[in-house]
Amino acid sequence: MPELTDRPPLTISIVSHGQQALILPLLHQLARFCGPLIHRVVLTVNIPEPDLLGDAPPGLPLLRLDNPAPMGFGANNNQAFGHCQTPWFLVLNPDIRLDHDVLSPLLAQAAAGAGLLAPRILEPGKAAPEQHRALLTPTEILQRRKPGYGIPVVPDWIPGLFMLFRSEAYRQIGGFDERFFMYGEDFDICARLRLAGWRIQIAEEQQARHEAQRASRTRLRHLWWHVSSLLKVWGSGAFWRYRGLLAREAAQASRPG
Repeated sequence: MPELTDRPPLTISIVSHGQQALILPLLHQLARFCGPLIHRVVLTVNIPEPDLLGDAPPGLPLLRLDNPAPMGFGANNNQAFGHCQTPWFLVLNPDIRLDHDVLSPLLAQAAAGAGLLAPRILEPGKAAPEQHRALLTPTEILQRRKPGYGIPVVPDWIPGLFMLFRSEAYRQIGGFDERFFMYGEDFDICARLRLAGWRIQIAEEQQARHEAQRASRTRLRHLWWHVSSLLKVWGSGAFWRYRGLLAREAAQASRPG
């Protein structure tokens, strides 16, 4: 699909699972802080719910897609990408909150080889942003919140809360792997981007807030999806190739000179 240079640079994908009331504040923040950058917001309604979009900010270009049957995270965002005609494609959680324009600095700082951009994410009740993530392994999951955990200077992957993709990179790797229904696809797409030669670039001085919903901790079905997705990650070829790439990069960085 051609990219038209006279259009704003961004297409945004947001998926609602009965969450339009949660999404409305985000739409208003996007319109207030980032409106001139947005060519289109693709809102996917994944399960039937009352239409609250009459309260959406006027002037925000909004495309609503109603799924006849629920689809997974990756499939929904790949479907939204089919409506993307811009150089950048932003995947946003419904519970992300913005206090200022984080998108202009992200785009201004984007390196030529960066396929995925993100700000730091601030979780509720915390003074500091979420720490960077190392390679996703059972040991890393158990150790990441313990004292003495070795936080990477540059993340090996980022959660799928706020993922600003270069459309060229997203298209090159075929977007999200739809074999993941929910959870795990964020690590997988980061791994495949890196394996394809793209960088993950974080704007350390920019923050977005996450009003965390934590469904996997409270609903057995979400917990099952989470665990089964982790098993898919660890059984995938992308995981093992990425593990090898990171090991080679670490060995090269440790060589003197």
